[in-house]
Amino acid sequence: MKFLNDSSFYLLLIFLFLCGFTGQIFSQSKSIERKKRTFRVWQGSDPKMKISDLAAYCAPVFWFSPDEPELRNKKGKDIRIPAPFPFENKCDSPVVYYQVSEILTIDNPSSTPFVKDFVNFGSSVFNLKDIKAIYINYTHYYNYEAGLGSHRYDTEQAQFQFLVDKTKDSLGTDIYAIYFIRVTAKAHALTWYDNIYEIDTDNPDYEISLPFTISVEEGKHASCTDMNADGYYTPGYDVNVRINDAWGLRDVIRSGNLFSSAFQSYMAKIRTPGYRVLPPLPDDSPLKEKYTIDNVYSPDNAVYQIRPMPSPDKVYNTALKHDMKSYYYGDRINIITESEDNNFINWITDENAINSIAVSYRADQSSGVSIIFPLLILKNVEAPLVGGWLVNRIYYQDYELGIFGYNILYTPSASRFLDPYFSVGAELTKSGQDSVTEYIQTDFVFETGIKIRANITYSPLKFLSFISPFWGVRLGIKNKGFMSIDHLNYIIEFGAGVW
Repeated sequence: MKFLNDSSFYLLLIFLFLCGFTGQIFSQSKSIERKKRTFRVWQGSDPKMKISDLAAYCAPVFWFSPDEPELRNKKGKDIRIPAPFPFENKCDSPVVYYQVSEILTIDNPSSTPFVKDFVNFGSSVFNLKDIKAIYINYTHYYNYEAGLGSHRYDTEQAQFQFLVDKTKDSLGTDIYAIYFIRVTAKAHALTWYDNIYEIDTDNPDYEISLPFTISVEEGKHASCTDMNADGYYTPGYDVNVRINDAWGLRDVIRSGNLFSSAFQSYMAKIRTPGYRVLPPLPDDSPLKEKYTIDNVYSPDNAVYQIRPMPSPDKVYNTALKHDMKSYYYGDRINIITESEDNNFINWITDENAINSIAVSYRADQSSGVSIIFPLLILKNVEAPLVGGWLVNRIYYQDYELGIFGYNILYTPSASRFLDPYFSVGAELTKSGQDSVTEYIQTDFVFETGIKIRANITYSPLKFLSFISPFWGVRLGIKNKGFMSIDHLNYIIEFGAGVW
């Protein structure tokens, strides 16, 4: 056998190295492209797009419980919900309404990013060439709400955020793509209850199901995210922001009972394929194939119409008008630039932290006041692994502020009606004074108990909701001393705020 000479040997090593390196690059590029496809709802070379087409490309699937009362025992092609507003034209299909509330543009856009058609708003045009991100709201309407606190006229929302990206193909042609990045599914008109799902780009094996699926709560119609469209609600998977506070999917509330302040798996019924309502995807949508059988799109499921959100001024019913106004942005789109927004990441995650301050009357051995505020002053901090929140608490007691305390307090949620809490910190007490010196006694303190909250927005006490929609009472036990307990007593706090 003839051996390679030195130069041939080194050439072979270089060749093998380059082959391996090229293969690695190719493998990485394939992986990146696969991940991009996972989040992509549209791709094309024409940057001009009508607003009605944009809303259709990005529209979600709505998935109902088999026992949803407004279905009236219908399924598949016979489903007629979500319904059109009562003052709108009736039709033989479900209806969903869209609003583009905000777009983020590049600095110094070369053209007008949005041109409004005053005759037919759906024909208004976006220029994706100068747009970086888009915020679209989808409203679904029901003639009545069943179960606890039932009423007529029920509007619900799911708010989506999309990234617009521009690349070039092998021929140098500009290619534009729209990517899903975040959805906030509204639940019972409280921000703390929002079911939020956002992409996790740090997870290499991460995939979602598009068009995105919104599960609709039975009877109450709250929106809930279902990232993999499996018909189950899984906290931490279908919702990955403020997990403990997220409302989830609680079909049992239709019975008039809530059973537990925290979500439990028995609260959500399994969704089955016959109760999906699909979006009107355009023919060139890359997502359409998923629900196409024998060249027929959605042969077994209803497909909803998509319409611009109408003005509440067209409504005669006071209750419905008030409900619509709370979610109506008008037909004027808020346009901001990167420099105005300062940070694109902040635009994506603008609801990840909710600033909150709670003020309460405190009864310990004496009366005082307690103030709770976010751990980082302007930003709340979620506890790792277990969820929940870490916050600052300070309190003053006694006449002339004889007692001052500082704690770090942990609570599993900010919005559930019943939660435990724990706090540790220090308490400073004026122990006496003479003509020269004031003496201060410092003690380690530990406190634990329960917090009972109530949303007063729809109660006879709703006039107090301008301070905070949540009011509550804290019942606890406090001890002084670290290894040795020097003092043990009960604590009662009453006031406004989620904490």
